[in-house]
Amino acid sequence: MTSNMDSTTNTQQSTETKAALPGGATRAIGRWAASITNSSLPSHVAHHGRRMIVDYLAASVAGSTNPLSQRLREFLAENEPGTRATAIRGASMTASAAAYTNGVAAHGLELDDGYTPGSVHPGAAVIPAVLAVAEATRASIDDAARAVAVAVEVTSRIAAAGHPAVLNAGFHNTGVTGVFGAAAGVVNLLGGNEQQYCDALGLAGSHAGALREYHTAASEVKRLHAGKAARDGVMCGEMAMAGISGPDTVLEGPNGYFSAFARGDWNPDVLLGGLGEDWVCTRTYIKPYPCCRHLHGPIDAALALRETGQFDIDDVESVEVSTFEIATRLRRAPASTLLEAQFSIPFAVAAALRLGSVTLDSFRPECIADARVQQLAARVTIDADANATAAYPHERPATVTVTARDGRTFAHHVSQPLGEPGNPIDDDALSAKFESLVFPIMGESLGSQMLNAAWRGNDITEITAALGA
Repeated sequence: MTSNMDSTTNTQQSTETKAALPGGATRAIGRWAASITNSSLPSHVAHHGRRMIVDYLAASVAGSTNPLSQRLREFLAENEPGTRATAIRGASMTASAAAYTNGVAAHGLELDDGYTPGSVHPGAAVIPAVLAVAEATRASIDDAARAVAVAVEVTSRIAAAGHPAVLNAGFHNTGVTGVFGAAAGVVNLLGGNEQQYCDALGLAGSHAGALREYHTAASEVKRLHAGKAARDGVMCGEMAMAGISGPDTVLEGPNGYFSAFARGDWNPDVLLGGLGEDWVCTRTYIKPYPCCRHLHGPIDAALALRETGQFDIDDVESVEVSTFEIATRLRRAPASTLLEAQFSIPFAVAAALRLGSVTLDSFRPECIADARVQQLAARVTIDADANATAAYPHERPATVTVTARDGRTFAHHVSQPLGEPGNPIDDDALSAKFESLVFPIMGESLGSQMLNAAWRGNDITEITAALGA
């Protein structure tokens, strides 16, 4: 955690940065976002926008099978029917309701993207908002990909600027920062000006909210946070375009976001440094495993150890996981529910070692209850490593050490889990993830139509028509 001295320094930097910028930090973001068009967007950023749409579609179609997603979809179909946008595998709804439904689905199975420096899942919070409004206005996929890039950039920068202070204050970054990005993405899609961006951000500040108390009871309210951010982002963006105003100091002001949610402990250089030149949105990660990102390093290390074939799983005496401090909090064992398992390092490591893979099947009730997995999970210990803690959030290091009953030890270290920018999943592997998740649910024909449109098409209906099937 940042010291009081560091907090004071950051607050002073915030004041200095605000003084150096015409109108302050919020207006600087609005001015930058208003300048982004298809012609000004770098090609690699536009491509990354497409990548994020592909990954979002994979996660949300899979997540639409989650019972919570199904119940919410039915509830909103009855209470907010409409014709503007499509709920995944459901009826047409209002744009805000569709964004809510699809955001919850995208976050429903822990398969969605993230940005490590901000400990945030931007895609699930912003892409449903952008695609819902794109469908309602018949925008092109190129326009949607551009708006997604802007939305993820805003979300990621705000999240990283206040991390870990916001998390340590008890808030879920995805919910409290995603609404800003979603609102900005909607305004970008609708061709807004600087003032309309500032109004949208100002409105979003009063819609930011998400508590991390879900960890205490392993509550699935966590899934709702991404959907709430997407829904409120649609409302804030469209209200701003309609002339409803919000404070243009909502981020940096004395009673603004960073004062309230980060207790004044934030870094303005992370928020604004290189804005327009250094696109941090291109450094989001893709998840290969359906669980909390903090579990991925230990899973990679455990799988690597298993693949050596140097020990028999039945002869494992103990397993030690050394990682960064925040990750060590995820030590719940035994895990008995889906959410508990998705946030349990002991379960994830035991499943990787025992089963040889970590997929959606690994989190089915019968797998979670598997006595062999549970017995191995009980022998997993977790400790905080000072070097790993210092490296986070720039890295997510983990070392797994297996001790056999005969005293032999086997260790493997991972600096960055698979899917991070430094250990990337390429386009072909991303398409394979999509196919593995979507084809079993929607069929190969519709799934291929959606995938091809997301990569190469430009008619939004090629995506939305398949989504509602």
